[in-house]
Amino acid sequence: MPIRNCVLLAVCVLASAGTGISVVHAQGVEGTDYRKIEPPQPTTTPGKIEVIEFFSYMCPHCKEFYPLVSTWAAQLPKNVVFRRVPVGFNRPAWVNLARAYYALQVSGDLDKLDEALFRAIHDEHLQLFDASSLTDWVGKNGGHAEQFAAAYSSFGVNNQTVQADQLADKSHADAVPTMVVNGEYQAMGKNFAEMLANTDRLIAQVQTEARAKGTPKHP
Repeated sequence: MPIRNCVLLAVCVLASAGTGISVVHAQGVEGTDYRKIEPPQPTTTPGKIEVIEFFSYMCPHCKEFYPLVSTWAAQLPKNVVFRRVPVGFNRPAWVNLARAYYALQVSGDLDKLDEALFRAIHDEHLQLFDASSLTDWVGKNGGHAEQFAAAYSSFGVNNQTVQADQLADKSHADAVPTMVVNGEYQAMGKNFAEMLANTDRLIAQVQTEARAKGTPKHP
């Protein structure tokens, strides 16, 4: 089992905000552009193609990827659903930040504080790794601290956090960020631009496969 750490991605997915997306060929190369997930994992949006980004606020590569994948996701067609899934990899600080992601969803502060939490950890070097420090930070940055604290310690958020790590394990997401398409394929690439281009390729591939089976993914 490889060490589960975002640093692993330095080998195959390097930060490349300035690199243009390469030409997308009709068929990717297994082992280079993508790998299959065996067994395929069920999705949560029947009738649509689901793309998951496994990430962690602790990962500097995920911080660099955030604006790129956000812009990319905003341009997806209606029949594609994008989900971000935070992972803990059994590391206390990572697990607590995964809980924070789901707590921010519940408190209604995710859109406001999502990118800000990346900056607080990696640019401001704040130690936001427990319930108290995170709740205090949410309140100081215009969030709903009481709602966040209640959600952070709730059964629902705890359950989501556990299920997120289970899904990452079943999807063979051993590093972050990792892009998974429809529970069937993991996109690969030498940089972020290639990984997103290969994700686009896999979306098209899933669409083609669905049509061949007579079950097109409708918007």
